[in-house]
Amino acid sequence: MITNDAVVLGLLMLILAAVFYTSSLPSATWKKFYAVIPPLLLCYFIPGLLNSFGIINGIDSQLYPVVSKYFLPACLVFFTIGMDWKSLAKLGPKALIAMLVGTAGIMIGGPVALWIVGTISPQTVAGEGPDAVWRGLATIAGSWIGGGANQTALKEVFQPSPQLFSQMVAVDVLIAELWMAVLIYGAGIASRIDALLGADSRLVDEVQQHLDSEQQAHAKLPAMRDYIYLAAAGFGATGLAHGLSDIITPYLSENYPGLQKYSLTSSFFWVISIATLIGIGLSVTPARKLEYLGASKLGTVFLYVLVATIGMQMDLGAVAENPGLFAIGLIWISIHGIILVLVCKWLKIPFFFLAVGSQANVGGSASASVVAAAFHPSLAPVGVLLAILGYAIGTYGGYLTALLMQWISEGL
Repeated sequence: MITNDAVVLGLLMLILAAVFYTSSLPSATWKKFYAVIPPLLLCYFIPGLLNSFGIINGIDSQLYPVVSKYFLPACLVFFTIGMDWKSLAKLGPKALIAMLVGTAGIMIGGPVALWIVGTISPQTVAGEGPDAVWRGLATIAGSWIGGGANQTALKEVFQPSPQLFSQMVAVDVLIAELWMAVLIYGAGIASRIDALLGADSRLVDEVQQHLDSEQQAHAKLPAMRDYIYLAAAGFGATGLAHGLSDIITPYLSENYPGLQKYSLTSSFFWVISIATLIGIGLSVTPARKLEYLGASKLGTVFLYVLVATIGMQMDLGAVAENPGLFAIGLIWISIHGIILVLVCKWLKIPFFFLAVGSQANVGGSASASVVAAAFHPSLAPVGVLLAILGYAIGTYGGYLTALLMQWISEGL
């Protein structure tokens, strides 16, 4: 019914505004609603409903190609430019260990879950070309190691069909939100869990005090020129990434055609990889101060626009066509959780670091900060710091996980 992309973009922005407005209302009714239906899920599925009922045509729209080409690389730069290596170091090795063990759990859990379900029910993981299930699972790996931007990056690299990707978004969001609920419940009984883990939580109190003083010291109201600097960093890095990709991709395609199997001749793979590396590089320069001016907040705005344009390509009728995919998701997240618990028990790591490290992987900065704040509001930045690390490694870790799943899928 609506074919003008300018109208569609306006509609998507109104949807995002409505979701954020209602989710911030103090009304008990809305709080109960969003306790069951997370805002991120609505940002995916309301545009999906519009597409499924023929109100908009997400497949033919040019919004997603434009947003993914320009906003996605800039989004990754904004998320990684704020990497505070000193603060990460002050969290101590246990925080980073929990985060990286969670990443390892995702990278191990995905291939193992695919093998288990594929052995029991081969038709669940069947499919060729764009419908190959491992291609869709690759996007979940990107999301669960990094976040939505990494998920979209791997979607562009491995090119799952829109129908398959719709199913994967449902698996991703619903399983991730279920896991987040488990972690938040655990926050309420953290002292009992720490006793079972044999962990000392005094380090968490020290981190809380440090972050309180750090946040107060760097608070700043951005001026107009600061927004220009932010735009220059994000889109300048995006332009450089595209320019280098235009050199690297043809060279590899011509001289090393065998690399196509590993998606290393994908132009978008190099755009995303280079943009992420630029962001990480800028984080060790004075440009890191852009984070105090709102870099990650602007990145989050871009991410939600990206989420909405992804949602408008979804056919929600496809979600229920392969319920076996949810079994893969449940086994996958269970393996992630078991590995984390075993390592944290062995190293006596407090449950706070287990929960936030896990959610920094599976949920990203927004939900990781929510889980951290469930322990204490001033600890919310810990979730953001660890999630930024996840954004930095999400595309690469997800890419390696995808190759493992491709190998297993070909052997089934």
